[in-house]
Amino acid sequence: MDKDMSDRELKEAFVSNLNGTSLGEVSLGCFLAPLCLLSRGLFLLIYHHCQGILPLSSKMHLLLDFSIIILPLVLSCTILSDILHLVIVSMAVVNITLLIYVHHIKKRRICLPIQSEIKNFLSMNLEMDRVPFVTAFRVLVNVKTAISILAVDFSVFPRRYAKTETYGTGVMDFGVGAYILANSLVCPEVRKKEGRVSTFSDVFKQLLSVWPLIFLGMARLISLKVSGYHEHMSEYGVHWNFFFTLAIVRMVASVLLAIFSIKKSWILGFIIAVAYQMTLEATELKSFIQDSDRTRGFLSANKEGLFSVIGYIAIYMIGVQIGFYVMKNRTLVKDWIRAICNLLLGSVVLWVFLYPCQVFLEPVSRRMANLSFCIWTVAQSLLFLSLLSIADLILTFAKMLSNCSLVSCSWDPVKHSNPESVVLHKEVKRKLEGLCLIQAVNRNQLLFFMLANIMTGLTNVLVDTVNSHDLIAVCILISYMFITSFITYVLHRKEITLKFW
Repeated sequence: MDKDMSDRELKEAFVSNLNGTSLGEVSLGCFLAPLCLLSRGLFLLIYHHCQGILPLSSKMHLLLDFSIIILPLVLSCTILSDILHLVIVSMAVVNITLLIYVHHIKKRRICLPIQSEIKNFLSMNLEMDRVPFVTAFRVLVNVKTAISILAVDFSVFPRRYAKTETYGTGVMDFGVGAYILANSLVCPEVRKKEGRVSTFSDVFKQLLSVWPLIFLGMARLISLKVSGYHEHMSEYGVHWNFFFTLAIVRMVASVLLAIFSIKKSWILGFIIAVAYQMTLEATELKSFIQDSDRTRGFLSANKEGLFSVIGYIAIYMIGVQIGFYVMKNRTLVKDWIRAICNLLLGSVVLWVFLYPCQVFLEPVSRRMANLSFCIWTVAQSLLFLSLLSIADLILTFAKMLSNCSLVSCSWDPVKHSNPESVVLHKEVKRKLEGLCLIQAVNRNQLLFFMLANIMTGLTNVLVDTVNSHDLIAVCILISYMFITSFITYVLHRKEITLKFW
C-alpha cells in the first residue's frame, strides 16, 4: 500500500507545479499539422497521376494517413520537441518540392504563364457541401489532445508542454480551450445557418443531448475514486472533470443562444469574459480559487472546475460566431481568401489585446479560465484555423494544376456540368472519404476521445510511465495512437456512427 501511495504521489508531482512555455513555441507548433495535411494531399495527387483513378487499399490508406498526419505529431511533442523548428522547415521544404513536381506535371501537359494560372485559380468555384478546414481543425485538436493526455505521463514529453499550475501557457492549456472552441464551430445553432434565435424546443433537445457527457463524467469520477488513479486536484477539483465542463458549457450556451441572436454571440462572449475578469479583480474569488483548502464543501472542493466554466462559456460563444462566419456560403476562391484574411486579422487583433491584458491585469490562467486565457485561446485557434485553410487552398491549387481531385477532406474545384459526371464524381468522393482517417475520427469524435481516455488509464496501470525509457515511451505512444485510430477507422469503414442522442 505504501508503495502504491508513493507511486501515485510521484505521478501527481510529475504533472504539478509547471509553468508552461512561451507563446511563440505554442504558435510554432500550429504550423506542423497543416504542413502534414498538405504533404498527404500532394502525395496522393502524385500517386493518382502515376497510378490513375485506382485508390489505395484501405490498409495502405490507413498507414499513409497515420504515418503522415499522426506520427509527426507524436514525434514533435516527444523526441523531436527540441528541434521542432527544424522539423517544420523540413516539412515545408518537402511540400515545396512536391508542389514543384505537381507544377512540372502540368507543364508537360499544357504550359500557361503562372499569372494566368493564378488568375484562373482566383476565379475558380469550389464545391461547398462542407468546409474541410473546419473538419480538419476539430479532428486535429482531438488527435493532439489524445496524444497529450497519455504523453504527459512520460518523461519524454517536455514538462513545458504540460498544463500549467496557475499561470502560464502550455500546449495542453491551449488544447483544453481549443477543444471547447472546436465543438462550438459546428454546434446546431451554427449548422442552421440562418442566424435565427433558437426556440426553446431546440434548447430542450440540446439539454437532452448532453447526457452522454454527464454519463462519461460520472464514469470517470467513479473509476478514478475506486482505482486510486493519480489526480491533479488543481486542474478541476476533487469531483469535477472535463466531461462535466463540456456538458455545462453546452447547456448554458444553448440557453443563451435561445435568448440572443447568433450574430451577436461574439459580443456576448466578450462581455462574459470581461465581467468574469472584473469579478476576479474586485472580489476575493481569485484568492478563493487559488487557495489549496478544499474542506469547505462541494464548491470549495471543485472551485477550479466550477468557476472556469464561465471562461469556457465565453470561448464557446465566440467560437459560435467564428463558426457562423466560416460556414457562410462562399464558392469563389477569392471570396475564401478574403475570409481567411479576416480570420488572420482577428487573430492579430487579439494577440495585440493579449499583451496589455497580461501586463496590466494578469497572465494567462487555464486554472481560472480568465480573460487572458480566453483571448489567447481564440487568437491561437484563429491562427490554427487560418493555417489549415491556407494549406487547403494550396492543395486546391495543386488539384487544379494536376487536373486531379482524388484527395478527401479538402476542397474540390467545380468542373462537372453534365449530371452523369456529377454523380460519378460524388460516388468517387464518397469512396475516398470512406478510406480517410480524418473522416473516420470526425464520424466518431466523442468515441475517439473516450477511447483515448480509457487507454490512457490502462497504460498508466500497466506501465511505469514516469521511469520509462524515452524510446519505449515513444513506441507505447505510437502503438496507443495506432490502436485508437484503427478502432475508429474500422467503425468508419463499416459506416457505424456511435451516437446515443
